[in-house]
Amino acid sequence: MSELELFQFLKQKVLLTYQKQYPYFQGNWKSFSSQDIQNLIDSISEKTKQSISEKWIYTHLKPELNSKLPRKDMLDILSQFSGFSGWDEFVFKNREVAFEEKIKLPKKNNRNSFIIVGIVVAVTIAGLLLYSQKKITQKFQLKNQFTNETISTKEVKAYTIENNKKVEVPIQNAEIEVELKDEKTKVVIQSPYYKKQEVEIAKVSGKNEILLQPDDYAMMLKAFMKSDIKNWETRKIQLDKILSVDLEVIVMLKNDLGIEYFNKKEFSEKLIVPTESLKKMQILEIKNNEAGKIEFIRIKQ
Repeated sequence: MSELELFQFLKQKVLLTYQKQYPYFQGNWKSFSSQDIQNLIDSISEKTKQSISEKWIYTHLKPELNSKLPRKDMLDILSQFSGFSGWDEFVFKNREVAFEEKIKLPKKNNRNSFIIVGIVVAVTIAGLLLYSQKKITQKFQLKNQFTNETISTKEVKAYTIENNKKVEVPIQNAEIEVELKDEKTKVVIQSPYYKKQEVEIAKVSGKNEILLQPDDYAMMLKAFMKSDIKNWETRKIQLDKILSVDLEVIVMLKNDLGIEYFNKKEFSEKLIVPTESLKKMQILEIKNNEAGKIEFIRIKQ
């Protein structure tokens, strides 16, 4: 097996390691979302104490096939994340077995088949019994702290922290329903337009509210993208005030065609003249520097 084929196998190992930390993800690299990419970057940093960029993931991990082998230092990082000392150990241990593991077929052994079927049935029954137990849940409505209006579902994400892992919480009609598994369950609310909110919930019944504080600069940026402001000079001045000199903008293209990068000057020029395509863009993430100015924006086309 060639090293390029082994890299394809390593990509599978990385995906399996990621799924152990985020079991609710059952897709593949093609369906790997921007949030999954951020989760993976954080997990790799935490486990290996080394960093990997979003652009590198798009270039080398997202494609179904790779035409060339990445740098060895990056292969070492992925191998360490997958439980090996580095790329050399991964190659040594997997060169002969990688292909077999990838297309492993069940052996014709009736006794083993019965045992496997019995285990599957037992696990399924146990799962159904656990699921049938009454869950203790609590509902929360997400609102703007200043206007007291409910927040658009598309503009916010919520998750709980269980055993130091993130578990996404569905949001419907600006409302979340949290299952209380411990005496205190922590819920984290994130949005590109609101400041991050962490809430500890005790085991009590009833419906409550979570008030999110808007990020003023992010709200201004949203207004620039969605409105029909005609005064270009005013918009230029305001953009210069809220955008960092080192601004980096990532625009995720439709149909998984890749990404585009813009600096402050290039992005400001796009915002000066409102267009229909600009209004349809969706902001996924905003980061601010220490001075409060926007230094990073991720947008979905």
